[in-house]
Amino acid sequence: MTPSSSAVRPTASLLPRRDRRSPARTLTRLTAFAGTLWLAVGCAPDGTDDPMTVTPLDPATAPHVAVDRFSADAGTLMVRDADNGLPGPDEAIDFDAGAPFVTHGLGPEGMAVTYYNFDVQPTAPAPIWVLFREGEDTPVAGQLNIVDAVPGDAGYSDFWRVNKVSVPADYVANTLTSRQDVVDAGLTVEPLDTLVNCPVVPAGSTATLRGGSEGTGLVQGWYRDQVVHYFSFEEAPLSVSGGASVPVSPIYVTFNVNPDVEGGGPGSGFVTEASSDQTHNVLATVPGDAGYSPLWSVNVYDNAAFDDVDDLSSAAMAAQLGMGVATVNCPVVAVSP
Repeated sequence: MTPSSSAVRPTASLLPRRDRRSPARTLTRLTAFAGTLWLAVGCAPDGTDDPMTVTPLDPATAPHVAVDRFSADAGTLMVRDADNGLPGPDEAIDFDAGAPFVTHGLGPEGMAVTYYNFDVQPTAPAPIWVLFREGEDTPVAGQLNIVDAVPGDAGYSDFWRVNKVSVPADYVANTLTSRQDVVDAGLTVEPLDTLVNCPVVPAGSTATLRGGSEGTGLVQGWYRDQVVHYFSFEEAPLSVSGGASVPVSPIYVTFNVNPDVEGGGPGSGFVTEASSDQTHNVLATVPGDAGYSPLWSVNVYDNAAFDDVDDLSSAAMAAQLGMGVATVNCPVVAVSP
């Protein structure tokens, strides 16, 4: 299940709105497509009942949520400081700019691979709500998918488990724009086994490489009545593994300074070949292999073995300084013979 896409549109401010998260408000919005509704919502200042017209939100005029992937709350390996030059809060990110966002490594047989680095991610996926009209097997056209976490929020993950939401046959797209709307409406929600890799990023961000045939542009979604933007990586299908977790695959990496030395580890950068950006980071699987996952379980080998490591077998034989030290989202976007 691939979240539906929509062109990125400029953001704009909304006039103040009534609270859209009460059960009454949600039910009102669900039935708004049947016509204009007049509800008694209490007394206006002049003592008369104040009627209210309810309409779906328009992504073209809704505000967008500010996103900061490099704050201390959101980042692990990539946390902005005064020296590292990482983009500021809600500043568009060019993931094609090279390190630390793009890495050239090796596949299990030693072939060259390229992958993005979206930092440490948990093995527990976050939910994404995808709306289907009753009796239909494709998502509601024009409806943005709904998430309830962005980087820095508790429970956020780049990996989303698809939750199928059944809405009435005459539902109007973007009447529901938050998790709370879905909950308050009492709709049938079916968690699927399908996972999608969709890192949430600031509007205007770019990452033009893909290992599959999916588009490279940003996708829009809803986050608590605001528009959110994310990439989609579909180089291989993903499903939840035992315990509803994101599956992982091993990767072997080595750093310029070993982690057991002061100043060592990720901050020192990956070892590369002379006058090159080619690392000897070795992936255990690539797209098309059984067990492939873009969520990598990181094993760190001694940099003294760098010249001897050129495939999975040699990486596994190198002295290991740490096994399974982190899980990182690194979708493979190119594999060379």
